[in-house]
Amino acid sequence: MLSWLRNLRAGPRIPDAAWQATLDRYPFLSELAASDATRLRELSALFLRDKRFHGAKGFEITDEVALAIAAQAVLPVLHLRGGLDWYDDFVGIVVHATEVVARRRVTDPSQVVHEYDEVIAGEAMENGPVTLSWKAVLDSGATAGTGYNVVIHEFAHKIDMRDGAVDGCPPLPAGFAGARTPNAARAAWLAVLKPAYEDFREKTILADRFGAERPWLDDYGAVNIGEFFAVACEAYFVNRPRFGADFAPLLALFDEFFRPARR
Repeated sequence: MLSWLRNLRAGPRIPDAAWQATLDRYPFLSELAASDATRLRELSALFLRDKRFHGAKGFEITDEVALAIAAQAVLPVLHLRGGLDWYDDFVGIVVHATEVVARRRVTDPSQVVHEYDEVIAGEAMENGPVTLSWKAVLDSGATAGTGYNVVIHEFAHKIDMRDGAVDGCPPLPAGFAGARTPNAARAAWLAVLKPAYEDFREKTILADRFGAERPWLDDYGAVNIGEFFAVACEAYFVNRPRFGADFAPLLALFDEFFRPARR
């Protein structure tokens, strides 16, 4: 649907009690400034208008489920130019009661095909739906202290995928970080993100192999730079003080991208 036509339809009115319950359950939402909380509520209503929720294996999509996911999904695009247009490549959100079992099929360098099941908390498909575990979503209020949030993780992937590659670098606006060209902007982004990823990966390896102190972020961020971006986004949005203490250069980089109004 054309964005101008979509904008002619108002989003549903979110009841005050339901909205307050959502804020109370997820402390990183209740800590937003008043103006940000107002915008979060407005965009959440539009998100609910445009997306379609599907419960897997009989799971019931209640108002609590839909609103919790909407509010957390909207957080990363709260200040981005285009807002919800960053999520216009898909409509469906599939919610499982607990963990999701995904069937994988990979071909190794010898061209041997391997199939296996992987248990995941969520998954984002390029130009396709987002899948989430309701248990993991519900736990997000308690796991904020560890920087973990499955909704933000998967929707960060959606932002990263906008240019067709899950490489940790989303499409950057003109003039980002003072860059004159898109290539220069990308180079400036990776000049900060890549060293942070490599350092995190090294610390994770040392912890796994030699018992060194384990880094704060979720180990899954060591898989590749795209996963590191998503894991870092989780922590950036749900536990900014700790994230800033451990990843000060990334905090400044993400502020430049996710909070352009602050320039």
